[in-house]
Amino acid sequence: MSSITRALQEFEQGDSVSVVIDPSIHGGMPHIRFQGFTGVVEGKQGAAYLVGINVDKKHKILLVRPEHLRRVQ
Repeated sequence: MSSITRALQEFEQGDSVSVVIDPSIHGGMPHIRFQGFTGVVEGKQGAAYLVGINVDKKHKILLVRPEHLRRVQ
């Protein structure tokens, strides 16, 4: 079971985050192929965050809830 602090964490635009999927929470979960990617928070949409990542030569934007994100130091 996931802790409530993961769901309540806040990120600012420009923060560097890593996608770490929590399989116990299905809402706002990105596709498994993006597990472990690091990106930048580009905005917020409802309760989820827009995370920009680079895959090969393409820039992709993921819509991810905070339970599946970890701040990168």
